[in-house]
Amino acid sequence: MSEYNIGAKIKALRRARKLTLNDVANETGFSVALISQIENDNVSPPIATLSKIARFFDVKISVFFAESEEECRYEVIRSHERIVIPRVISQEGANHGYFYESLSNHRKNKRMEPFILSLNEKAMDTNTYCHEGEEFLFVLKGSGELLLDDQSIALNEGDGVYFDSTLNHRLLAAGTEEVKVLAVVMR
Repeated sequence: MSEYNIGAKIKALRRARKLTLNDVANETGFSVALISQIENDNVSPPIATLSKIARFFDVKISVFFAESEEECRYEVIRSHERIVIPRVISQEGANHGYFYESLSNHRKNKRMEPFILSLNEKAMDTNTYCHEGEEFLFVLKGSGELLLDDQSIALNEGDGVYFDSTLNHRLLAAGTEEVKVLAVVMR
């Protein structure tokens, strides 16, 4: 499913530490079935899920998007070089209504992870997520709704929001038009 081989990288981390799927599930709070589906590239996990898995394995989330083992001090990612992580699926198997593209594939040990999120349909569920770190969202196109703890914040083209990502959060499309958002996740 993913050209980044995210599942294989998670499986390799788990096996290198001689852990079972059950061990990872118990420590992360995700189901064994979800961990297995991610490892087998049957589902694309949301960024919050990847962040929690990365934190468990004590690696940067960039490990899952790195194309090479070489360290570089800078990188240029051309628009045609971005690889799309297809429709993101929730732990319960529901479609989250978005996909994302990593804007940094080569740089290792970075402090932030830039993505472009594309929300192209209104999600049916409004489950929120949280993870360690901070986030910055900037709406490039369309209108969205940010669920942030107990609040619903309307975000329109050109709006930005910076928040502590330990707050429960979820970005939703406000209507039927496509929403594109620059998202920067810092650990």
